Amino acid sequence: MSAAETAAGTAFELDRMLADLEELVLCESFSSDHEAVARSALVVAAQGERLLGAAPEPILIEGVTHLRWTFGTPRVLVLGHHDTVWPIGSLASRPWSVADGVARGPGVFDMKAGLVQAFHALAALPSLDGVCVLVTGDEELGSPTSRALIEESARGLAAAFVLEASAEGGALKTARKGVSAYDVLVRGRAAHAGLEPERGVNAGVELAHQILTIAGFGDGATTVVPTLASAGSSRNTVPAEARVAVDVRVPDLAAQEEIDLRMRALTPRLPGTRIEVTGGPNRPPLEAASSAGLFALAQSIAAELGLKPLTGTAVGGASDGNYTAGVGCPTLDGLGAVGGGAHADHEHVIVAEMPGRTALLNGLVQAVLSGHTTF
Repeated sequence: MSAAETAAGTAFELDRMLADLEELVLCESFSSDHEAVARSALVVAAQGERLLGAAPEPILIEGVTHLRWTFGTPRVLVLGHHDTVWPIGSLASRPWSVADGVARGPGVFDMKAGLVQAFHALAALPSLDGVCVLVTGDEELGSPTSRALIEESARGLAAAFVLEASAEGGALKTARKGVSAYDVLVRGRAAHAGLEPERGVNAGVELAHQILTIAGFGDGATTVVPTLASAGSSRNTVPAEARVAVDVRVPDLAAQEEIDLRMRALTPRLPGTRIEVTGGPNRPPLEAASSAGLFALAQSIAAELGLKPLTGTAVGGASDGNYTAGVGCPTLDGLGAVGGGAHADHEHVIVAEMPGRTALLNGLVQAVLSGHTTF
């Protein structure tokens, strides 16, 4: 019997999944509130222990709580996060609800429904041997404390399945751009703007030149966007300092390296100014080659399950899947909830899609554990 046939024969009860989703959503977990994330970790750990039959390893790094379950020698990583972008108290204005087939609440789409689907999918496996489940607590902040943990957990494995929410229409995320972040500081010399401006060196004017240069680095596929900018200390003073933050999204490592070289080669236009560039690559790209085989496998399993044909798409946003792909682990992302509105007031999950997506993950994990190697 194939993995898809086994998954198809498993009844994933929507009522139980919704009860578990409600439990997670009602425990708010704003990324920047370490105490809230710790409370959420207790709820996630208890839910996972009930469904998987084992308690996780809690991992506290710089005050952030992560959870990891390891069964035997891992070959498959199932990856998610339990933190959200929603400040504590958001439930008051965005309460948990299920109406007309749609679940709402802070973090329901990104990505608490994905966690529920993961636990239920894995609970239905004939054996968990070979599975590692990692649920991090700071993904929405860029995974500053969990990156090394993610890379360690993924390195050398056959596959990583990322339970981030799907793209529009339920599409899987088969490629994600890499991310780099820079801060450009310009130093000039202050002077009175009315009495003797000629004695100053205007860092703000130099920054304007640099912003135009930086904005020209993008080529469509690669985006280089100057964002937060500031200059000066008072209206009547020639600015002695000016700075700009730069957001970079790249389709591949070659582009990431090229932009890094160009950023570090910025040179002043005005005599007497100096430029300091800090930052650099943050997340490597999840390139299409990393997901191609797993996506083909997912399409085959979806067809056997009788699900609607799967589509894949490349997105500009990053996830922890960038890190798993970056260490060479084949990675398929966007396997979580179908819905929309991540980080927005209209965040929602289409509940009827949850059992099918759960069966898909169940079939994928079984296929890899059983030795499927065509990807």
